[in-house]
Amino acid sequence: MATKMVIQQPKPLVVAAASDQWNTSICECDNLNECCFSVWCFPCFACITARDHGECLCLPLLDSFGLIPPITLSMRVSMRRRYGIQDTICNDCVYAFFCGPCSWCQIRREMKARLHPVTLFNNKPT
Repeated sequence: MATKMVIQQPKPLVVAAASDQWNTSICECDNLNECCFSVWCFPCFACITARDHGECLCLPLLDSFGLIPPITLSMRVSMRRRYGIQDTICNDCVYAFFCGPCSWCQIRREMKARLHPVTLFNNKPT
């Protein structure tokens, strides 16, 4: 019985999301469950996302008090500032007003991408 001895273990390659751009576009849907949840139960989805961002759970419920949803707008700005994402307040206003659920989905995808970097294993010996 021949045994094979491993001389060198594969080293993990960590790919961190450190870009100055959003990782996904506003209409991109990488998780169908979350996209459906955000459309069919938008207030619940927004509240859970705000909580996961470190804000008050009920904060998104205040979005109904303005022409441009103030909480959606402030969450987009907060995400951009926290992760150094280059964008404009004008784009944030447009996305908050016209694409509320899509905007919250993008925020959630960004949080997942930046908080949970992807680990790939490099099997090539170096």
